[in-house]
Amino acid sequence: MSGTGDAIDFGLQTVAGTYTVKAINATTGCSVDMSGSAAVSVYPLPVVYSVTGGGAYCAGGTGYNVGLTGSEAGMSYQLYNGTTPTGSVVSGTGSAISFGLQVAAGTYTVVATNSATSCTNTMGGNATITINALPPAFAVIGGGSYCTGGIGYHVGLSGSTIGIQYRLY
Repeated sequence: MSGTGDAIDFGLQTVAGTYTVKAINATTGCSVDMSGSAAVSVYPLPVVYSVTGGGAYCAGGTGYNVGLTGSEAGMSYQLYNGTTPTGSVVSGTGSAISFGLQVAAGTYTVVATNSATSCTNTMGGNATITINALPPAFAVIGGGSYCTGGIGYHVGLSGSTIGIQYRLY
C-alpha cells in the first residue's frame, strides 16, 4: 500500500495473529520495520442449542415452559419475547436449561453471551406461545324442586355461541 501522508488502514483482518508492518522505499530498496504490532484474536461464538417448549393454552392457564436443549458453562442465556428481554439471565450448566413457565403470548428466542469475551450468538429456533380465549360465559337457568314421580325441571343456558359445544354435568 502506498503512503499518502496520512494514516493508513490495511482493512479488516480476520485471521488471528500478531501483525507488523515494514516500510520499503521502492526507489532505494531501503526498508525499516515500523514500531509496535497489532494483535488480532478470534474468539469462538457460543455453541448453538435449540429452543424448546411453547404451545397454546387457554386464558387463565399456567403457560408453557421454554428452555434450551443444552448449554455451556461460562455462558449466560437471556430469554426474549420478541425484542424484549424476559426474566433473569440463566447461567449455562453444560446441560439443558429451563427459563420456567412463560405466560405471555409471543415468539420466544434465546441469546447466549460468553461472559469472558462478550461474544454473543442467537440460539436455534424459537418457541411460540399462544393464549386461546375462553368461550363466553352464560348463566345456567332453570331447575327447581319437584316431587318423586314428577316430570322434573328444564336446565339450560341463557345463551350460547355457534361452534362451541356444551355439556351438562
